[in-house]
Amino acid sequence: MGFVTLVIVLLLLACALFVLPALGYGVKPAAMSRDQLNTRFYQRRLDELAHDEREGVVSERAQHIEDLQRALLAPGVVVLLVVALGLYALTGGAGQVVRWRQTVDAFASLRARVMDIMHGQPLSAEELSRFAVGLRAELHHDPQNLQNWLILGRLGVVLNNAELATQALAKARQLALENDTIALDYASVLTRYADPGDNGAGNRLLQAILAKRPHDLQALDLLALNEYQQNNDARAVALCREVLARLPAADARAAAIRQHIAQAKAQGGLDQATLNVVVTLSPAAAAGLPPQGTLFISVSDGQSPIPVAVKPFPLSRFPLSLSLDDSNAMIPERLLSAQRQVKVRVRVARDVTAQLQRGDWFGESSTQPFGGNGRVAVEINQQLP
Repeated sequence: MGFVTLVIVLLLLACALFVLPALGYGVKPAAMSRDQLNTRFYQRRLDELAHDEREGVVSERAQHIEDLQRALLAPGVVVLLVVALGLYALTGGAGQVVRWRQTVDAFASLRARVMDIMHGQPLSAEELSRFAVGLRAELHHDPQNLQNWLILGRLGVVLNNAELATQALAKARQLALENDTIALDYASVLTRYADPGDNGAGNRLLQAILAKRPHDLQALDLLALNEYQQNNDARAVALCREVLARLPAADARAAAIRQHIAQAKAQGGLDQATLNVVVTLSPAAAAGLPPQGTLFISVSDGQSPIPVAVKPFPLSRFPLSLSLDDSNAMIPERLLSAQRQVKVRVRVARDVTAQLQRGDWFGESSTQPFGGNGRVAVEINQQLP
């Protein structure tokens, strides 16, 4: 309401600046007309008034002149108002103000749905964004509300908004400096986003938490990730191994931590895992191979049919010896060095594509243990039906 009042006052001031000079407050009437036609019309009416006054047809000539000025200025005022309101509609953000007001009004219902996790309908990404706007409006009026800052920070993580998450959790941290759970949330955000300054601050915070709580596995795991983010690969590997040693037997997190160890070792060139493969041919395969083709060597974990690593090689003489490592990984999240067992399959393709074709010769090994280095022998002795 105050904003609307301000707009009306400003429009009235603009109209006053437009009208008052023409009414004789410091400027001559003729100075107000910029259009040649209006000037001529105005002068002609003045001459007619003068003539009528001499003839005795009219009296109070000054009053008639003032009426004439007002009649000429009225369209100008209308134009001024139309232009001003039109410019505001285009550039003043009236639509955004309306949408913001609607978002704030709907905040209570959105919050109720967020809090009713078990029974409420999940919010869409758009609704989460609107909820964040309403939450910020509420925090503007109540900046000491710790719970709202925490919700806003975690909402920033869900929306992948690094700035929102970092700023909100920093505020929550300021309001509860002794709360280690909030400190961990804040350190997690500082670690997971790519800003080097944030990574450094997260590292210092995690070390402070571990100084108080040396057995906190979550803090230790986050510190390992933080060191990896800063390319301190040897330190990351050591911390991951420490986490792995503290986990209970058969813990579901162990596989992911081994994967992190493999990634850090690959990134830092530490103890590169290598699998040596020796390929031979059966007599039937030697007689039936195409004169040209491509040898595809694929390594799996023996359980999933999806390869961990693949290496193509031009068809040449046999026996053939070659090696695979993490550079041959299909995806960075599944490295050869992270595998505890391997199975090797070798296939001869008639061209450079990996497309299976009837009659292709192939061979495969049994599933064998793998500790980072190993040797597997494969004989090509079968044909695809």
